[in-house]
Amino acid sequence: MRLTHRLSHALLGFAVAAGAATAGAGAAQAADSAPAAAVQQHKPAVKAPAVLGEAAYLVDADTGQVHLSKEADLRRPVASLTKAMTAYTVLKQAKPTDKLTISDEDVRYAAQGGAAVAHLRAGDTLTVEDVLHALMLPSGADAAHALARTYGPGVPAFVAKMNATAAELGMTGTQYVNADGMPYGGGGHSTARDQATLAKAVLDNEALKEITSTRFYTLKATPEHGPYSWKNTNRLLANPGAVGVKTGFTRAAGYTLSFAGERDGNRVIGVILGETDSGRRFQTAQALLDWATARTR
Repeated sequence: MRLTHRLSHALLGFAVAAGAATAGAGAAQAADSAPAAAVQQHKPAVKAPAVLGEAAYLVDADTGQVHLSKEADLRRPVASLTKAMTAYTVLKQAKPTDKLTISDEDVRYAAQGGAAVAHLRAGDTLTVEDVLHALMLPSGADAAHALARTYGPGVPAFVAKMNATAAELGMTGTQYVNADGMPYGGGGHSTARDQATLAKAVLDNEALKEITSTRFYTLKATPEHGPYSWKNTNRLLANPGAVGVKTGFTRAAGYTLSFAGERDGNRVIGVILGETDSGRRFQTAQALLDWATARTR
């Protein structure tokens, strides 16, 4: 009986080794007693890319599988990622074809504190869709103020709507204090996990997905407004499959990025907060998308 047992065991070990010739010796020994099908389906573990930002989160938008979580519930300022909530809140009550007129107040507000601007001109009348492009591509604080002022009505009322919307989405670690993410009033806070939840909601809205994924947007002059041309600050959009969502930066928040990629019908959403290098956040985001795709194939 012992001899028969030893022969059977040896034959099984030989079959496993032949079926997994590229596996290491340790892996082959561990698979000695596993079914052949399980051995064939085994994939070598791929190490996650290094994330140097303070917080990060990477999730499959369809299945909810969390690929990576680093300080995902740490509350931090998120800078202009705030504008994704501004856009989402606006389209809960307005149509893209609705119109609004830029005011002197919008222009003056954006001129303070070094905020990014879309160079909107007071007196110009634009569609909501146009102003949303001004908000999300060049990250215009003037566009944020114009939208909040119009659809609050008034900025404080609009910010209250932003926080109500965050609560509806289950963003329990989030508090907004303005519509642009600048450090006025403390700048507010959120988490990487919450911002991924928001990114999913934004991308599930086809109008917002198209806007946040647009690299360049140009408006010719009309009797209602002058000419405009905006470029998206999200460098990741130059890469195939990248969609949305938003970039951000303040001294308190560091460099932030909400991003997503679509491959083979699958969407992965990620957030990086508190990065110290602007370019590295895009490199890290692309590495994360590549890694998530590879590990799910």
